[in-house]
Amino acid sequence: MQDYTIFMRRCLELAALGAGKVAPNPMVGAVVVYNGQIIGEGYHERYGEAHAEVNAINNATENGFADKIDQSTIYVSLEPCAHYGKTPPCADLIIRYKIPKVVIGCRDPFKEVDGKGIEKLQAAGIEVVTGILESECREINKRFFTFHTKHRPYIILKWAQTANRKIAAAGTERLLITNEKTNRLVHKWRSEEAGILIGTNTALADNPELTTRLWPGNSPVRLVIDMNLRLPSSLKIFNNHAETIIFNKIKHEQVGNVLFYQITDDLSAAQQIVNALYHLKIQSVIVEGGAVLLQSFIEEKLWDEARVITNTKMKIENGLPAPQLINAVELSADDSTGDLINTFIQAI
Repeated sequence: MQDYTIFMRRCLELAALGAGKVAPNPMVGAVVVYNGQIIGEGYHERYGEAHAEVNAINNATENGFADKIDQSTIYVSLEPCAHYGKTPPCADLIIRYKIPKVVIGCRDPFKEVDGKGIEKLQAAGIEVVTGILESECREINKRFFTFHTKHRPYIILKWAQTANRKIAAAGTERLLITNEKTNRLVHKWRSEEAGILIGTNTALADNPELTTRLWPGNSPVRLVIDMNLRLPSSLKIFNNHAETIIFNKIKHEQVGNVLFYQITDDLSAAQQIVNALYHLKIQSVIVEGGAVLLQSFIEEKLWDEARVITNTKMKIENGLPAPQLINAVELSADDSTGDLINTFIQAI
C-alpha cells in the first residue's frame, strides 16, 4: 500500500508558512510529485492571491518539469476549491493540466466547496484519495473549521497569573507578572489571530495599544467592550495603528477606523460579541480582558483554547483571583520563556 503521508507532511509544512497572512482563507500547502520526487511545491501565501495548487504547478514549470505535470500526482492539504472567489477554482486548474491523481488531506467545510471540488475532479476521471493525515490537516486550520462548522470565531483565552493564581493586585497599582520573552511571545500570538478583545476596565487601567509592536506581522482588529462609551479618545486603542471595534449599548456607526457596534440587553454580551464577530468575518479572537470578561466566556462555553502564563516566583496577597476553567483538558506546559505556559482546550 502506498504511503501518502510523507508528501502530505510536506504540504503541512508549507501550509504553516501562511500563518497570519491568509485569513479568512485557510492555510494550504501543495506538492506535485513525479516518480516519487517532488518537482514543484507551493502554499497559499497571502489572502486574495494565488492558492497553493497554482503556486505548486507554477513551481513545477519553473523547475523545468512542465512536460511531467500530466504524469504526476498533486498532493494538497485541503480539498481544492470548486468556486470562483478571489481566484478561479483550483479544481478546474488541476483538470486543465490533466493531472491524473489528487491526494487530499481533508475536506473543505466552506459551503461553497464542501465536497464539490472532490466531485468535480472525480467527474473529470481523476483518481482522488482523501483523508490523508486528516486530523493534522484539520488542526492546522482549526480557526477556519470552527468558523465554518460552529458559525463563530475560534476563541483563545489568555491571562497571566502569579504562582498563587492572582492576575492583579488588590489596589490600582499595575502588577507586572510576565517577562520580556513572554511579552514577545504574546505579541506573536496576537499576530496569528484576527481580533483581540478587552473590557472597559482593562482599557482604562492599562491603556494598551493591542498591536504587535514586539513581533513582525499584522496587528489584530482591536475589540473593546465599552457599554456606556466611557473610554476617552486619548487612549491608545483609538490611534490609527489598527482597526478598532467598540461594543456598546448606545450607537452603531463608523468613525474613521473605529466602528461603534451596538449590542443590547436581551442577550449576554459574550454571545452577542461572538455573533457579531461571525457576521464581521473575524475568524479568530484572543481574549486578553480581565477576570470577569474571561470568566463570562468560560461559563458560557464560548472558548476553544486557554493559554495561561504563570510566574512561578511571584506570590501576592489579597490580589484578584484568576479565572476558573471549567471542563478543560491540559495540552502542554512550556517554561522556555522563564514563565510557565499552560495550554488548555475545552473538553467536548
